[in-house]
This record gives sequence, structure tokens and C-alpha cells, in this order.
Amino acid sequence: MSRTVTVGLDDSPESRAAAEWAAREALLRGLPLKIVHVQEPMPRYVARPPLLDLEGYRRWAEQLTHEAAEGIRLRHPGIEVITEQLTGTVADVLCEAAGFAELLVLGSRALGGLQGFMVGSVSLGIVVRAERPVVLVRAGEQAADEHRMDPAGVPSAAAAFRPVVLGLDIDQPDDTLLEFAFDAAARRKAALRAVHAWPEPPRSFHRFPGDAELHDTLERGQASLLGKVLRPWRQKFPDVEVIEASRCGSAPQVLANDSRDASLVVVGRRIRTGFFGAHIGHVTHSALHHITAPVAVVAHG
Repeated sequence: MSRTVTVGLDDSPESRAAAEWAAREALLRGLPLKIVHVQEPMPRYVARPPLLDLEGYRRWAEQLTHEAAEGIRLRHPGIEVITEQLTGTVADVLCEAAGFAELLVLGSRALGGLQGFMVGSVSLGIVVRAERPVVLVRAGEQAADEHRMDPAGVPSAAAAFRPVVLGLDIDQPDDTLLEFAFDAAARRKAALRAVHAWPEPPRSFHRFPGDAELHDTLERGQASLLGKVLRPWRQKFPDVEVIEASRCGSAPQVLANDSRDASLVVVGRRIRTGFFGAHIGHVTHSALHHITAPVAVVAHG
């Protein structure tokens, strides 16, 4: 059975933005779009008039998914759209749906006048458990936001894509993460900016003689290691322009700074469980909360 780009849909603005992003991604990948609405056993909507009964809620959910699918078909001719209504706990059902998807797309609210996402417990619970890529899209995200300015200086979906930004740990590089990022850039005909952060050496806090030379040596060494990791992927994707960004500083801050002009940010999540269960690293956690572009979290071994 062919995989799909799957999106979780409710009646929120961020969910609708996620559905639009998922439709564009499905077209880039040549895959069907599956719209999934999860009916909770005791949905909160039942308490809202005029939906005072479960049958009314079911009719509302059917109308929601039908209208979303029809709108996407009109705006994106040629796309195959599948709708599915499932019952259960939202996080559990969407995690299971992600297993049959090429990627799962979720909406996430923007933090008002601040940059970044408000990642709810449901979305975060899915991100830390799903073993397929999960993309979070903020409310208000539009196609033009992913593209450069046109000749008149206006963001336009007809212009070239902004770069795809990859947050990379060169000490433990993973092929699944690199493959996803390079493939995303290739499909968009966009540059790939591979961002690696390395900490400032402790000696530099004291400004001893020779610190500048030490810093330069470390800088060259880290840049060389980044280039070595990327070399085979440059060969595999020769048409992708690669920008190597090896920076000294805090990894979350470096990634956020380099992602201000991104069309998509790609970060990893190592599949592992500890005493407190599945979790994500601090860089990925920070990216989910502070980066405004869509963020793809790619689970890997």
C-alpha cells in the first residue's frame, strides 16, 4: 500500500494551516494526502451548543473533513485526497497513523507577538513517540512564507524556495536524518544549509595568550569534520547546493539564528527510552518552541 502524507485535522487555525502545508508537500512528493480527524470518546465539542450530542458531533466532524478535502482539491488540482475519521485518544491514534505515513503533519499555535510555537502536550507526545517524520506547522503559515522575494520585493510562491536548514550533530550523524534533509532540498530545488554548533573552549573565558590561535584551530577542525560528514551526500545529491555552517556557540541559539530565512527546518530525535520514557533532545525541543518555520522532527536510531 502506498504511503501518504497524513495530517491531523481539527477546527483550529493551526490545523488548517497544517493541512495546506501537507497538501503542498504531498504534491512535491507525488503522494496522496490523507486527512485524519480523531473523534475522542467524550469530545469537548459535545459541551458546545449546538453540538449537544454525539450524533451531532459526528455530523460536524464529517462536514469538517469533507469541506477541508474539497477546498484542498480546488486549490491543488490533481491531488488525491483521502479522508478518515477515527475514534480514540488523539495522540495514540495519530501515532498509529504516522506508522503508515511518509510523514505526519500537525498544527502548532504561534506564540502571539513572540516568535516560535506553542507546542501542546498532544503534539509533543506524538513527536516523542512517532517513528516516522513529524512536521509541525504554525498557524498563519502560507505558501509564500517558504519562498524568496520576487523581483518586486514581495514574497511569492512563484519565486524560488528559501533554504532547507538541517541541524546536525557531527559526532553522531545519522543517514535517515541526512537523507530526509537532502531529499527535501532536492524536491524544492532549494539550497541545504547544514548547521553544526560547537562549544567555545573553556580557556577562552580567561583570555589567556594563544586563545585566538586555539579558537582558529578548533574552528578549522570543526569545519573540516562537517565537510567530511556531508561529502558523500553532496555526491549523492549533486544538484543540491550545500551551505556548510559550522558555528561556535549554543546549539539551540545557533540553529535558531540560521533558521530565520528557512522554508523548512530539519532536526533529529534519537529513538531511545530512558527511566522516564521517550524524550527529545534539548536542541530539538528548543527548535519546536522558538523557530517559526515548519519544523520536521526525524526519528532515527
